[in-house]
Amino acid sequence: MLLVLVMAAAGMALAVSFIEKSGITPRALAPYIAKRTGGHNPAIISAGTLVAARLTTSDRGDPVPPPALSMNLGAQPVAAPASVAAGVREVMVGNADDARRVLNDAHAGDVITFLPGRYRFTGSRLPAIGAGRADAPILVRALTPGSVTLEFDMAEGFLVNAPYWRFENLTIQGVCGDDNGCEHAFHVVGAAAHFAAVNNTIVDFNAHFKINGANGRFPDGGLIASNTLTNTRGRRTANPVTPIDLVAASGWMVRHNIISDFQKDQGDQVSYGGFFKGAGMQNIFESNLVWCEHKLQGRPGQRVGLSLGGGGTGKPYCRDQRCIAEQERGQVRANLIVACSDVGIYLNNAAASIVNDNTLIDTAGIDVRFAGSSADVDGNLVDGAIRSRNGAVLREGDNRTTPVSYAYLGIHPARSLLRNPLEADFAWRGAAPDRDAGRMTRRSGPRLCGPASGLKVYGAFDDFAACRVSATTASNSAAN
Repeated sequence: MLLVLVMAAAGMALAVSFIEKSGITPRALAPYIAKRTGGHNPAIISAGTLVAARLTTSDRGDPVPPPALSMNLGAQPVAAPASVAAGVREVMVGNADDARRVLNDAHAGDVITFLPGRYRFTGSRLPAIGAGRADAPILVRALTPGSVTLEFDMAEGFLVNAPYWRFENLTIQGVCGDDNGCEHAFHVVGAAAHFAAVNNTIVDFNAHFKINGANGRFPDGGLIASNTLTNTRGRRTANPVTPIDLVAASGWMVRHNIISDFQKDQGDQVSYGGFFKGAGMQNIFESNLVWCEHKLQGRPGQRVGLSLGGGGTGKPYCRDQRCIAEQERGQVRANLIVACSDVGIYLNNAAASIVNDNTLIDTAGIDVRFAGSSADVDGNLVDGAIRSRNGAVLREGDNRTTPVSYAYLGIHPARSLLRNPLEADFAWRGAAPDRDAGRMTRRSGPRLCGPASGLKVYGAFDDFAACRVSATTASNSAAN
């Protein structure tokens, strides 16, 4: 009997060692088992389905109704419009034809204000080709959030190819019958440096923002702040599905957005909430909520939260046309990433990266991959593991993580620190876990909600109540 117990313990230890070394999570193993047992006799199919379901439940928990995401992130119903200086030309737009004409004729300092209503656009994209200036950007807006809806039945909505354009308070809806037809709400390209999109709600596109170089020029220094980016159903396309798809540009700040439900139903079925790739540098994801599967739950495919490097870039599309590194000196900091069928943060050939103070719940963790990647990873609360693969350099600081093997047993110590996170209740269940002061490399930094503060606890926020206060102040501070 003793020998049997010893052998069983040894077998268990070997199994745990294999799981931890391989990093294979139950959420990754479940679809593999379902696929391999499919097409066999009914008993094998039934057994495979049952095992896959139990693995998924052990890792991810029981499905819950989509919770409300009412917080001071994403587009807000109240936002003070930018002021119009004396002498600035403000043009009021009342129909789709007027909008095309005015956009085509815009000059530095113009304010283009859509009157309340619903506008439908078909055919060619809307040009934004007049150049603004740092002291006189071109502003396209609704005065009141929710009062203007732009319906796009075309591959691209706004084509921005000139500097200093800003869009705010708009609702933009893709209405194409074929999902291959609604690619981008915004295509920011070439000369479109210092682009800004603030407090917009953008729904039903493959890539809500597509950003890339053209003719040797790159749209650097952009801002995407306090927007809500989502889809109402899975995208029936094999094209890339990534709400923020940035290639080769540098110096972008993406902050205070809500990004959710970016399912890709066809092709490789791999999608991302947002990525920076293509040999750009110094791009930042800061203080965003990424809820990979909010209303679209339990579907096939892999959904990744945020990435430096994405799935890689063809050399002709890279900024240096070599892509020795997909990203350099990129940062992912103070984000809340929830309910992803794959990892919450993925680094692919991302050099000198910083991944700090993020909270990851119901994801496969943080993955730093390939020899081109090097990352300082510190202060994160991860409901999963942090690992390096394929020669990546990982420098771990003081993180709170969970061994992969725990997920097979349904044990989630990081998740259990929060009251009911899968229902969007991220209050601490008890006392917040204090950081190890001796291992901290920084004493302050950005938080998910509210101003920068001392980094005394793991993850993106000190007290999640700050995310539920009045939206006006936080939205305005994010936009400036």
